[in-house]
Amino acid sequence: MSKEKLTFQYCDQLVRDFEKAIEHPLVSKSSIYYTGVDLGTACVVLAVLDENLQPVSGAYRYADVVRDGMVVDYIGAVNIVRDLKKELEQKLGAELIYAAAAIPPGTDALDSGAVKNVVQAAGFELTYLLDEPTAANEVLKIENGAVVDIGGGTTGISILKDGKVVYVVDEPTGGTHFSLVISGAYKIPFAEAEKYKRDARNHKELLPVLKPVVEKISSIIIQHIKGFDIKEISLVGGTCCLDGIEEIIEKKTGIYTHKPKNPMFVTPLGIALSCRYQGKE
Repeated sequence: MSKEKLTFQYCDQLVRDFEKAIEHPLVSKSSIYYTGVDLGTACVVLAVLDENLQPVSGAYRYADVVRDGMVVDYIGAVNIVRDLKKELEQKLGAELIYAAAAIPPGTDALDSGAVKNVVQAAGFELTYLLDEPTAANEVLKIENGAVVDIGGGTTGISILKDGKVVYVVDEPTGGTHFSLVISGAYKIPFAEAEKYKRDARNHKELLPVLKPVVEKISSIIIQHIKGFDIKEISLVGGTCCLDGIEEIIEKKTGIYTHKPKNPMFVTPLGIALSCRYQGKE
């Protein structure tokens, strides 16, 4: 398959529509709303779809309530999700009842209960709980290949064959490590490093500084795709917003690597799409 055919047409359009809906919510008379709650290490995102699975609103807030994929500030997480829920309900003029959530792969025994409790304590009825890379593929629509979700604290990898997930794993390396490296290299506080890396205008300058961390992530990918016939790596997650990250990973792995135009919102939209599987009308 040529690179030209490996596109994210559906994904990019859905993300574009979501970005517009964040700025200008679409008030409709939908019979049901599906909400995706993404408790990220650096950012909490709520994405809302209508009965036709189209984005109608969304909101996000940078926070420090999750570390390495684990909820470390339960009350803080509940308050943020509750506040964002209330904000979106006011914008839409409707109650948001049903929500799905996601966790890093392999952490279900450790933290799925905490995530579930956060969503329910914020006032939602939880309809579905799944792993993050699988949620992302609800939007990516990858049949065969690897979906790599690089978040703030962890890198999650899902291997797909014929559209089905055959292997998932999560490793503790992600955007937090970027910020630590920036903080050390520039001798600035961690919080300032976080903001500095989010500014796309700094990415060209930061790429050589962050290359060792990206190469470590590449090594993690190589380790976990051994034994699988992987011809395509798809990147999602806020950390993948770093310009040029896909080129380093492709060079290191030797496998064609690409990402959507805005990988930050892919997983929360996939979570929202997954909400319909057990949602009630």
